Amino acid sequence: MATFAKPENALKRAEELINVGQKQDALQALHDIITSKRYRAWQKTLERIMFKYVELCVDMRRGRFAKDGLIQYRIVCQQVNVNSLEEVIKHFMHLSTERAEMARNQAQALEEALDVDDLEADKRPEDLMLSYVSGEKGKDRSDRELVTPWFKFLWETYRTVLEILRNNSKLESLYAMTAHRAFQFCKQYKRTTEFRRLCEIIRNHLANLNKYRDQRDRPDLSAPDSLQLYLDTRFEQLKTATELELWQEAFRSVEDIHGLMCMVKKTPKSSLMVIYHAKLTEIFWISKSHLFHAYAWLKLFSLQKSFNKNLTQKDLQMIASTVVLAALSVAPYNSKHGASHLELENEKERNLRMANLINFNLEPKLENREMLSRSALLSELVSKGVISCVIPEVKDLYHLLEHEFLPLDLAAKVQPLLIKISKLCGKLASASSVPEVQFSQYLQALEKLATLRSLQQASQVYQTMTIKSLSRMIPFFDFSVVEKISVDAVKYNFIMMKVDHTKGAVLFGRVDVESDGLRDHLTLLAESLNKARAMIYPPVKKASKIAEILPGLAEVVDKEHKKLLARKTLIEKRKEEQERQLLEMEREEEIKKLRMQKITEEAEQKRLASEYEQRKNQRILREIEERELEEAQALLQEAEKRSKKKGKKPIIEGEKVTKQTLMELALSEQLRERQEMEKKLQKLAKQMDYLERAKREEAAPLIEAAYRQQLVEEKLHHEREQQLEIELSRPAT
Repeated sequence: MATFAKPENALKRAEELINVGQKQDALQALHDIITSKRYRAWQKTLERIMFKYVELCVDMRRGRFAKDGLIQYRIVCQQVNVNSLEEVIKHFMHLSTERAEMARNQAQALEEALDVDDLEADKRPEDLMLSYVSGEKGKDRSDRELVTPWFKFLWETYRTVLEILRNNSKLESLYAMTAHRAFQFCKQYKRTTEFRRLCEIIRNHLANLNKYRDQRDRPDLSAPDSLQLYLDTRFEQLKTATELELWQEAFRSVEDIHGLMCMVKKTPKSSLMVIYHAKLTEIFWISKSHLFHAYAWLKLFSLQKSFNKNLTQKDLQMIASTVVLAALSVAPYNSKHGASHLELENEKERNLRMANLINFNLEPKLENREMLSRSALLSELVSKGVISCVIPEVKDLYHLLEHEFLPLDLAAKVQPLLIKISKLCGKLASASSVPEVQFSQYLQALEKLATLRSLQQASQVYQTMTIKSLSRMIPFFDFSVVEKISVDAVKYNFIMMKVDHTKGAVLFGRVDVESDGLRDHLTLLAESLNKARAMIYPPVKKASKIAEILPGLAEVVDKEHKKLLARKTLIEKRKEEQERQLLEMEREEEIKKLRMQKITEEAEQKRLASEYEQRKNQRILREIEERELEEAQALLQEAEKRSKKKGKKPIIEGEKVTKQTLMELALSEQLRERQEMEKKLQKLAKQMDYLERAKREEAAPLIEAAYRQQLVEEKLHHEREQQLEIELSRPAT
């Protein structure tokens, strides 16, 4: 692992390695500087290093290196400069997308070049050999060699970015943008498998967000901006799923949106709800849930009529016609007739679930399973005035199929209307979420309904009918198809009929003991006899008792009035008490929220202060270490200079050493010099001792001789002095 005094040195070293073609070493050098604990404080140089680092990762397709580096850089700049992380991630995604597009264009150009390489031959010999051996065409082979690796890296890039930004409240918009770009990638290149994985990844991110609520930088879904971003992401997911025709994933996306709405207890904008119900209509139609499809269209009609101010009368008419046709397309019998209790309970739970998705209020405690039914839907269409908004052909069709009784002519009158309606297709200019409605998709279901109505009405008039007459009466299908349709109708107790192919006849009704006519025969007889008796002996009208009631009526009214006033006062008091309790709870909740916010802010301030102190201490320690390192290097250089002057080999020759090594080398050099100096001083002292001893040995006789001579001279001097004193002491004569 290379150690650099400054990050700039690592960047320069990486550029030098890139220039000589050693990209792996350059990437490793930048990775070491990014993951090093010495550089935890953000600086502009680190951003430049990250730009160069992601460029190398993209160039070499090193996704794991990129993920590791981005995670470390997020730790560095999360609390200081999160915009820098955003710029680096955007640059990373831009480079990955650009290289994938370049690879795709290169593969296309290569394929075109191969196609026109030889005008006389369809394919080159080597291409033919490769195609026979590998079983794939030239385009498939070029895609596998050039495009697929870059698409894999681009997909890994999206996953890495989403993983890094999943719990970051400051980069929610970048998370949403990345998700949208990933959806666009899946849609553009028809990547259904990756789309399923992407939906699961985003779903898990939201689940973990709700599971771990004590995270520091967790996004707040109660905030309007955050909620809007999450909803936009889910709606984009829903659109992409429907365009890729992944209907199961589209239904799961609808459940995600509904779960998000229930979680925050807020209804999105009406424009988003229109898209929501428009996609629901497609999903329910594909899944052949015609009843829920019709309810979704009814909800869409209500939203468009209430919130779309630009909706024209023609567009409203087309949407209303679609609602009525969707409702008529629902089978007129209950498919759960004769089902077991478990199946009925499952059906009830399914109805509740679908009603919640459609935002249709359905009481879960009600035992009546007919709350979501064809008859209830048609009654609601009439009560809401939807029938009055439809085009004339649809209105006539509705009356023929639901109200007219024409056993022989029903199908003949319905057929021209169906032909007319099937040719109509409405382009809605004022409803952007529903650009076009197709009436032809309901043609087969309406023909089946007309067939069932014809059979039902014929069964009420005839007991027997020839197969030829029935076939002429129903021109939509062959008799074999009519027979298949009648099987389900008989199974679910809609009509009673049998087909006798030996006699070429159709028998309506049953003559066994279980038939309705025989089972209710006594009841009908009793009702008829009761009516006859009432006609022969009419009931006697009793005299009115109003005169008896009138005297005490005022008192009763007064008492009832007082009771109502007391009850009204009691209800108002209860309402006031309930409102007061709600206000008190809201006030307590607000105080608690403010207290928690204050505690959070204090904790955040303490954390920032401790981090500031920690960074300050780290900076001081780093400065001390750098100063000691410089001193050690100076000592070492001085020691090397002395070693070179004396002709000795330098201690180190260009190898990179640590501060501890430098200090040890400098101390060992000082110790060695001190030992050498002590040895020199000992040798010099010994030499001076020998010299002094030799001098003293040579000077000893000379000193002795000088001493004797001095004694002789002093004796002679003493004698002269004494003689002189004697002479001076004699008296003068």
